[in-house]
This record gives sequence, C-alpha cells and structure tokens, in this order.
Amino acid sequence: MLGTVFERFVQKAPGAVMVRGILERILGEEALNGLFEQASDRQYTRELLFSGVFALMHLVVCKVYPSIHAAYQEHKEAIGTSVTAVYDKLNGIDISTSRALVRETARQMAEAVRAMKATCAPWLPGYRVKVLDGNCIEASHHRLGVLREVAGGALPGKSLALYEPELEMVTDVIPCEDGHTQERALLGPVLSTLVARDLLLMDRNFCVRDFLLGIAARGAYFLCRQHKGLAWESAGEERFVGRGDSGAVYEQWVHIFSPDGTALRCRRIRIALKASTRDGDTELTLLTNLSKSSADARRVAQLYRKRWTIETAFQELEAYLSSEINSLGYPKAALFGFCVALVAYNVLALVKAALRSVHGEQKVANEISGYYLAGHLQRTYDGMMIAIADEEWTIFQRMSMDAFIHTLRELANKVNLAKFKKHGRGPKKPKSKLAPDPRHPHVSTARLLKRK
Repeated sequence: MLGTVFERFVQKAPGAVMVRGILERILGEEALNGLFEQASDRQYTRELLFSGVFALMHLVVCKVYPSIHAAYQEHKEAIGTSVTAVYDKLNGIDISTSRALVRETARQMAEAVRAMKATCAPWLPGYRVKVLDGNCIEASHHRLGVLREVAGGALPGKSLALYEPELEMVTDVIPCEDGHTQERALLGPVLSTLVARDLLLMDRNFCVRDFLLGIAARGAYFLCRQHKGLAWESAGEERFVGRGDSGAVYEQWVHIFSPDGTALRCRRIRIALKASTRDGDTELTLLTNLSKSSADARRVAQLYRKRWTIETAFQELEAYLSSEINSLGYPKAALFGFCVALVAYNVLALVKAALRSVHGEQKVANEISGYYLAGHLQRTYDGMMIAIADEEWTIFQRMSMDAFIHTLRELANKVNLAKFKKHGRGPKKPKSKLAPDPRHPHVSTARLLKRK
C-alpha cells in the first residue's frame, strides 16, 4: 500500500502514520505557501517560507519540542535562516492568514470525514449545528520591552471559535489581537459565516438583539441563554410543558423588536433547576427561533446542555497540545500558535473519524482517549520523521480522494485500540476543607502510612 519503507511504522504506529499522511496531503509545503499568498494582507516571503514557520510551530504545539527556539535549533539547516528571522516572521503573520489556515484545512478535513461517512450522530437532524464560544489566550511572559514595567498579566489576544459536533472539529475562528476586546465586538464576522438551516448554540454573552435578528434574517437559527439586558415582550402566557433531566420546563412565545419595529417571534423556555448552578442560579432561561415541530421545549433544553462540548474541546486543547505558548508575547505570533493548535486538534479529529468508520461511533466515543492518542504521536513522530525520508510521504499528495480514504481506513483497522483506552473514574466524593495546623506545617507520608 505505502511501500516497504513504511511497513514497520504501519504495523507498529499506524496512528502516527495517519497523522503524518494527513499533514502531507492537506498541509504540505505547496498547499501552505499557496494559502499564505492568498490570505496574507501585508506580509511577504523572503528567504523563509510560511510552510517552514508552520512546521516549527506544529512541532511545538504537538509537544514534540518545548519551544520555537528548541525546534529551530534541531531543524536549523532545513530552515536556512537565523532564529531572529523566524521570530520576525511569526510576529508578522496576519490574523487573516491564521484564520484562513483553520478554515481551509477544516474544509478539506470535513470533506474527508463525509467521504468516509464517519460524521457523528446529528444533534438535531436537518440542521447544521455550530457551537460558538470565546477563548482568551492566557497571559504571556513579560519579555517584550513594553511589558517590563507592567505588573498586570499581558493578554496577547482572544478569539471566537465555531465548533461543529458532527465533525468534532473547530471549523472557523475569529482571532483578535486586543486581549481586552469585548467578545460581542467580534460577532459581525460570525454572522457572515451563517447560511440557511444553521443552528448556532451560544451562551448569554452573545444574546444581543441585532445578532439574533441577523441570524434569523439569514434563514438560520439560534439557541442561547437569555441575557437579562435583552428587551423582549410577551406574546402569550407561559405554560408548563413537562419535566426534563435538569428540572421543570416552562415555555411561552415572545417578541424581539428590531429598530424599525419589526417583530421576531421566538420561544422563551424557562427551566426551574433541580440543583442550582455553580453561580447560584436556580433557573435557566433560553431563547430560540426553532419551531416546536423541529424541537419541543424539553429537546431544546437537552440541546443547550450539550453546548458545554466546546468547553471540553478547549480543555482537550490545553491538556493534549500546547495551544497557548506563553513565551510568545506578540499578539500575531500567539494567535498563530493557537490557530495551529486548532489545526492539530482537527487532524486528531480526522484520525478519530477514520477509527469511527472502521470500529463504530460508540466504541470510539466511549473508549478512545485523545490524551493517549496525542501522547502516542509525541513519542513516535520525531523518530518516524528520521526513519522515513520526506519525499516518501508525497504519495499522500498524489492519491485520489478515494485512495486517501481507503488508506486511512486500512491504517485505522491496524490501530490497537487497547493502547488508547479511556480509564473512567467514579463520581467524586464530597470533601470538607481541612484547616491547616501552624504547629505542623509538614507531615511524613511514610509515618502516616505506617500508622494506618
């Protein structure tokens, strides 16, 4: 299938071969440099190509190397420029290029997932569900001159991300260099991505009148938690519709008015919670323009609970990958690093899709750990790249889509799932906070074990 040079890695590390093959096909040097030429606003190429900077950042994001400098030192001859030139290139990458990198690669990987018929079960049949959430990149080190005399944490940027659960991928991102920007200020670009029958799930911070009206005007749908500042008028009596997993569910029709007086008719769904939220809220109020025939009130409440999936995705980004490299203080570089991490996350999602196509959705969802999958890649990748010459991987570029899908499925069939098995734990037991004893600030573990 791939030639004798691949055979040992195909047998021993098929997951790593899949990842490298996906990178070669979708993120090869020619494709990346072409994307850069199309998306870049101002920056241009001198000696250092965009593909070379991406390759270094990808190695850091995947935790193969601890820093850009460490990755550069190992690949200095191949890069062919100074480390200063590398950082200059990183610090000048347009955020439009970073966004295009995520969008274009996600589009190609989504095509492969659908070709394998490996999408996850739809949350709401007939709609393309997207989950919207914001992410603020953690404070960077104070390495820049302008930060040396500042005590506060330096925020190098924030972004909005759109996650599609059927693909388990982040398919779009709206990056912003100003770490103090209100997330609502970034909603315009989100609106332009929506088409008819898209369903956007989001938190109350995005419950803004003009945004909700704009979604409906595009023939799309929203489901969000109601913000207390949103003006609305009742269009019917609230009525009890039943009990869901979270508590008693009530529903009523309401109107949201545009500046010209046009009314948007929505459903206001109130859930009297069985248990209060971590913020102390005893009820949850949702707004949606979905029809009752598409989703009744209890189905809407269940859908909104799934919004936390994107929070899980961000947690996985942080746990499995170096998504926020705090040594990168310049906003463009930090945002580029975050976007490369999103691409790496989507590559792993394509690997899981290949596994789903062979082993089934439930088995992969319930038993496969992304943590162990990412760890396998980190341990294997560097050795594999030394053993197999770069030119040998170009076979993935030359493949037809059918051959590429067939190859992914063949490799997925060779993966030993037991190596990546999840190990769930039972529910946490409530634990009372212990008061420290100033007379005994330390204890001997050995003595406590012996006493027990």
